[in-house]
Amino acid sequence: MTKLKLGAIPDDKPVKLTVDLPADVHRDLTAYAEALSAQTGQQLDPARLVAPMLARFMATDRGFARVRSGGGKT
Repeated sequence: MTKLKLGAIPDDKPVKLTVDLPADVHRDLTAYAEALSAQTGQQLDPARLVAPMLARFMATDRGFARVRSGGGKT
C-alpha cells in the first residue's frame, strides 16, 4: 500500500472554524480520509484531516519558515 504523508490523527480539542470547500476538493478530501482509514485502521471524518494537512503544509513551506523566522518579507 502507498505510504501517505499523514499518519494517525491525534485526538485533540479543536477550535471551531467554518470554511467552504469546492466540491472537487471535498471529494479528494473524502477519498484521502478513506485511504488513510484503510492504512491506519482509524475511522476518520474527512473534516478531521484539514488541520493536520494544513499543519503539514505550513511545516514544509520554506517560504513561510523564512517569513516566520523574520528572514523574509511578508
